[in-house]
Amino acid sequence: MRSVADFTMAAIILVIGIIMLLGDKLGIPALTQLLLSRDSLIRYMFGGLCLMYGGFRLYRAFKKDY
Repeated sequence: MRSVADFTMAAIILVIGIIMLLGDKLGIPALTQLLLSRDSLIRYMFGGLCLMYGGFRLYRAFKKDY
């Protein structure tokens, strides 16, 4: 059950990171307006951190290192 939770959380965090990095290219008006009102540097830094942490969670789910 714990590995399912790790896979789910990793997927959610990775999707958030991708949305933060590619939000202006996705073409969703409400999402683009929300993301572009923030500073680009902060948005890219947060997206990168989400990708790194999501990758770590995915690695931990595969390795099952608790």
